[in-house]
Amino acid sequence: MGTCSEIVNVAIVGAGGMGRGVARELMKLPDVRIIAVADPADDYQDDFFYKVRVGRLPLKAEIEAHFRQQDAAFVCADYLDFRTMLAEMPEIDAIVCATPDHLHAYVSVYAMRLGKHVYCEKPLAHNIWETRLMARVAAEQGVATQMGNIGHARDGMRETVEWIRDGAIGTVREVHAWAGATRWNKGMLAPPTDEPPMPEGIDWDLWLGPREPRPFHPAYFPVRWRDFWTFGLGPIGDFVCHDLDCACWALDLKPPVTVEAFSAGKSHPEMTGYGEICYYEFGADGDRAPVKVTWYDGGLRPATPADWPADEPIPSRGVLFVGDEGMILCPGLGASPRLLPQARREAYTPPAPSLPRSPGHHREWIDACKGGVPATSDFAYSAQLTEIALLGAVALQTNKRFVWNAAEMKAEGVPEADALIRPAYRKGWEIEE
Repeated sequence: MGTCSEIVNVAIVGAGGMGRGVARELMKLPDVRIIAVADPADDYQDDFFYKVRVGRLPLKAEIEAHFRQQDAAFVCADYLDFRTMLAEMPEIDAIVCATPDHLHAYVSVYAMRLGKHVYCEKPLAHNIWETRLMARVAAEQGVATQMGNIGHARDGMRETVEWIRDGAIGTVREVHAWAGATRWNKGMLAPPTDEPPMPEGIDWDLWLGPREPRPFHPAYFPVRWRDFWTFGLGPIGDFVCHDLDCACWALDLKPPVTVEAFSAGKSHPEMTGYGEICYYEFGADGDRAPVKVTWYDGGLRPATPADWPADEPIPSRGVLFVGDEGMILCPGLGASPRLLPQARREAYTPPAPSLPRSPGHHREWIDACKGGVPATSDFAYSAQLTEIALLGAVALQTNKRFVWNAAEMKAEGVPEADALIRPAYRKGWEIEE
């Protein structure tokens, strides 16, 4: 794949809250033009992220208002179907995939096979087979990629990685990571069975994509789709790619040996839990000792560390590394690390920076599109991180502890996991190997 010209022509696929957020960041960059938007929904109220109207038409209008400050004749094209957009607009250099999780792989692979660079929101994909395929196709096509785990670009995450690698707390034995997220449909005990009127301005069949037909319901759209395993992955899928990122990076966490997970409270098998706890065991790898990693969400979190100030609550999200010689706490999204206990903090001199500082998460991707170095959370890295999240989702859905055979992509002794690791796709929406 060749590099882009001075101006990178970008298309947004998925015009909800996340798509709008990425578009706004890209519009800050002088060498980016957003020339098209694709989304099956015209215009709807966003009650979650920006509290404004979102969808294809409001985002088109916002993009045009921005670029018309420099070019009064600028027009942003809009499409229902991203495939039609890519067929009719060969001038598109790159796309942003900000769809629901169940469409990430289909959209990204389709675009990469046309030679387009891809920025995909987290989690990278909805199942493990898709995640590995996305990383492989990105390498085969030579395109620039980036996952939307924005904390990866922050200096605090790089400092955490540098401290761990410098031996600030000795050998790391445990990692605890947590986020407070829970269900969106908090009072819903089972998937909906009623069929409310279909709102105007949405192509529901296109929104379903590779999933089997089902009636529209506001329990799914917008954003609440995260509560249903068919479309989303609950908090573990939504936040592991943020809040286990520095652990995956610092310790180079390859696939775990064993995985076990539990949901807090009763949950319908088609719905994610109100809270979750997941246990991973990673074997020794090179100079790294075996390490146990625990994920918590829905208000669950680890015990408060020793030496923590009595008048200061433990952060509502973060990562805690436990080593032989102390602990490091990295608050969520790559905030600055904190060394514990106080005696260790006073004795330790942080190393000089060894990891290049990021020019910005979105800037990294655009620079890569133009032939620069790969973005630091490209699909080669983010597939590895996302697989950890997806294995937790498999353990939650099967309710079984399993040994993970990474080479064969098998949860040993849990055959029902096969359909979660590589599910079936609706006819016409298959992703080719």
